[in-house]
Order: sequence, then structure tokens, then C-alpha cells
Amino acid sequence: MQRRSLWRRRGTLVLLALCLLLAGCSSALLDPKGQVGAEQRTLILTSFGLMLIVVIPVIAMTLLFGWRYRRSNSGAKYLPDWAHSNAIEAVIWIVPCAIIAVLALLTWKTSHSLDPHKPLESDVAPIEIQAVALDWKWLFIYPEQGIASVNEVAFPVDTPVRFRVSSGSVMNAFFIPHLGSQIYAMAGMDNDLHLLADEIGNYPGRSTNYSGAGFSGMTFEAKVTTPGEFDDWVENVRGASEALIYPEGYEALAEPTESHPVEYYSAISPSLYESILKSFHTGGEHTMDGDHPMDGDHQMSSDHADSADGDNAHATPEAAASGHHTNNHASQDHAMRSHPTSVEAGG
Repeated sequence: MQRRSLWRRRGTLVLLALCLLLAGCSSALLDPKGQVGAEQRTLILTSFGLMLIVVIPVIAMTLLFGWRYRRSNSGAKYLPDWAHSNAIEAVIWIVPCAIIAVLALLTWKTSHSLDPHKPLESDVAPIEIQAVALDWKWLFIYPEQGIASVNEVAFPVDTPVRFRVSSGSVMNAFFIPHLGSQIYAMAGMDNDLHLLADEIGNYPGRSTNYSGAGFSGMTFEAKVTTPGEFDDWVENVRGASEALIYPEGYEALAEPTESHPVEYYSAISPSLYESILKSFHTGGEHTMDGDHPMDGDHQMSSDHADSADGDNAHATPEAAASGHHTNNHASQDHAMRSHPTSVEAGG
């Protein structure tokens, strides 16, 4: 009796300790600060409640059967020949099928209403922010404002935000738990996510897809402000001393770093986000948009090509064909030496 009493006391202390520890926990998913997050919380709680229709009766019957058919209960009815019950069969099949049907309807409906690519309805004009996952930090580009920041993103409250999400390295996942909807960031791919915050505050964001040694420090802060405070934030970024120029500045920023501090860039190259995307579409070569002038080497190559075309125009057809074949062979040989057949991206 004394040993049993001791174990009961220990069990009570463990339960009290667990309650105290869990009291300090919080769930961002169940404390949404935006329209999308609130709808996702409703979906989570509804699905949880539907599943409890099965879980609670099973737990209750397990305890009831254990108590009813305990060894000391002489009044329990013993039925050694019992094998089948139509009533029990109906319950264990109809109830789960009904739950699955409701969940299927709920899934179909919310797959459309909570589509991350679907723009949010609002009387306020949306803003666009371009997010690029790097090793191991987040680059946020504001194309309309002509600025950029690292590991910090800001936008006004009650304003729809269209995030265009990509990666400059391996696959990551963009997620602000308080606002809802995770979306993957993949190199060379342009994904998009629509969010809206309805409460001012600072909310943590992170990558939720493991991407290497510095993954644990790949976090950022989402600052939801008033429109006036957002304008002040933009002006503060414009006062920064550095500009982000593609490709030199971007390549330096893209070098792997861990626990990277917040950085601001007062100016950016035109079409910076598109240039990052195109760099993966051309085998790693840097593409030059119309806003960027060509450098001297490109110009010399162009002049040389024009001169060669002019010489071929005055040569005999046989000589021109021979020269064209030789130039093509040399170009192919140069391409094979300059560009490996496979590119391996590391985390």
C-alpha cells in the first residue's frame, strides 16, 4: 500500500509539472494575425473536432471495457460464443465513412479558398515583395520602391501583399506562421504567395525546409506597421550606404553565411529578381537585361563576330563554309571546357 501511494504522489507531481511547462508554450498557428491564418486555424480545429468523433468514443470504451471486465467483477457477462453484431458493424463503418466524406468536402472547398496563388480581395491596392532564399538568409526586394533588405521584411497593416518567392541556392520554404500559408522556394522557379496582416506587430518568419549547416539561423522578422510607419521604414532603407548591384554585389551577398545580420540596400539593379531567375535558365551564365550596358569583352566579341561575317561575305562559298565549320567547332570546344555538364548545388 505504501509503494502504491508513493507512485500516485509521483504521478501527480509529474502531471502538475507538465501543466506548468505547457502553460508557457504558444502556438502561432492557433494565434493568427491575418485573414489567411484565421481561415487555416478554423480548418485545423474543424478537422481536429471531426477526428475526435472517433477518438473520444474509442478511448472511453477502452477504459469502460477494462473496468467492466476486470478480474474482480463477478457480474460481467461472459459470452464465449459471441462472434458478430450487425449494429456494431454499422457503427464502425458508417461513422468513419461519414467523417471522411465531410473531410473530403472540406478539403475540396478550402483547397480553392485557401489557394496561396489566389489574390486576396481588398479595397486596398496590394504591394509586391520578392523573396529570395540564400545560404543562409533571406533577401527581400521591393521593386516598386527600388530597395532591398536582408532578414527583415516590412509591409503595412490591412494591405494585401504578393510575395514572389524563389531561391538562389537549394530548395527552402518561406513561412510566417502567424500569417499562414507556407510556400516552397526553388531555384529558377517563380512561386507566389498572397498574405494579409490585420494586426500591427513583429512576427517571426523562417525557412521550414532543411538546407544545410546554417539552417537554424535562417530566420527573419516580418514587421507589420501603419502606412505612415511603412513609409518611414522605406525612407530609412533608402538612407543606407550600400546598393545591391547584379551580378557582383549579389554574388558577394549569396556567399554562405550563418546568422546573418539585418542589412539594407538603398538601391538595386533593375530587374534584379528576374536576373536571378534567368541565371538558372541559362546554365549559370549571367544574363544582361536591356537596362544593363554590355561590358568591353562582350563588345569586342560582337565586333569580332561582325568582322568574321564580313570576311566570309567576300570569300568563296567553299572557303566560307569551311571557316564557318571551323568557328562552330571552336565554339563548341570552348563551351565544353567552360561549362561543366552538370552543376551540383550544395547547402
